[in-house]
Amino acid sequence: VQVVESGGGAVQAGGSLRLSCAGSGLIDGRHCWAWFREIPGKEREGVATIRSDNIANYADSVRGRFVISQSDTGNLMALQMNSLKPEDTAVYFCALPRRCPFGQVALAEDVMYWGQGTQVTVSS
Repeated sequence: VQVVESGGGAVQAGGSLRLSCAGSGLIDGRHCWAWFREIPGKEREGVATIRSDNIANYADSVRGRFVISQSDTGNLMALQMNSLKPEDTAVYFCALPRRCPFGQVALAEDVMYWGQGTQVTVSS
């Protein structure tokens, strides 16, 4: 199994970016997917999770601004990021956790496969 992100880049505060993730070697059908982000000096944190039943959960810091989605085939996943803030600046990682907990974002310790990461930079 491999997961590969695309998208990211630099944008001014208030702008939007879309991150995409493609999985290969997966069984057909929806999966538990997640996005994490990492800021230098801080622990990797869960940003958004989408379950196989398409229920999404978000970190408080991004709720109402970010939207996670996946294709019906389950091999494509995206994160639409709106109203970006400088504090959203981080390396973002696509991930396949072994489970998506109900009512919260996935935990890094539960991730089976990680993407390589993509930089998002938001300037003020």
